[in-house]
Amino acid sequence: MGRQRFRRGLILCAMLTLPATLYYFSPVLPLHGASLGIVVGSLLVFAAQSMSALVLGRAWCGWLCPAGGLQEACTLAVDRRARCGRLDLIKWIIWVPWVASMGILAAGAGGFHAMDFAFQTNNGLSLGDPASFSVYTAVVGLIVALALAAGRRAFCHYGCWMAPFMIIGARLSDLARLPALRLRAKPDACIHCGACTRVCPMSLGVEEMVRRGSMTNDECVLCGSCVDGCPSEAIAYVFGTPARARGELG
Repeated sequence: MGRQRFRRGLILCAMLTLPATLYYFSPVLPLHGASLGIVVGSLLVFAAQSMSALVLGRAWCGWLCPAGGLQEACTLAVDRRARCGRLDLIKWIIWVPWVASMGILAAGAGGFHAMDFAFQTNNGLSLGDPASFSVYTAVVGLIVALALAAGRRAFCHYGCWMAPFMIIGARLSDLARLPALRLRAKPDACIHCGACTRVCPMSLGVEEMVRRGSMTNDECVLCGSCVDGCPSEAIAYVFGTPARARGELG
């Protein structure tokens, strides 16, 4: 479990950086920037997340996301599973018109013609005036409220505007059969104790995934909680193609 202590420490440290980094994850600044023809910092971060997902899937969500750290801290107060399934589509209902609006605004500005990574920050820091503190409080309040009311990492499931970028990157990686960080199941080793499902911070039915021999799931953040929580080592990290993750290749 040393790996999970390290991961939790890392993601909680990321949480502490949120006052400084919030604007680099903002969904509003890309719209403002697009209306001016400017590629802003958060849009560059989203692009980097999507590209990283070609090789690392959603590992950023599981290991480095400040909002993920905040939600995992909330489990100290309320630790119950979130509802998955169709409710996960809510973030896509938010994401699609948001991205479309960005494109429309950029087209109206004659396309992107400038780049400003620190757009509207205070010398690169997110919090620098009363208005930014209000934004920070509202965002943190939303994330915490969802985690406490709807369960583990509910914001990741229902409201995160960053997750679709990484889901698309991971799917493209699968389609192209690229070597990437993945989970591999060993169904014959499973003792059906349910430990993997209980420890999953994304509330996934991990035992069922192991049973069918495929760990592919859009909501998996590759945190490795199931790997380290399985007493029979029925789940493992692998770096390889989708076929190797399914055990079809050595």
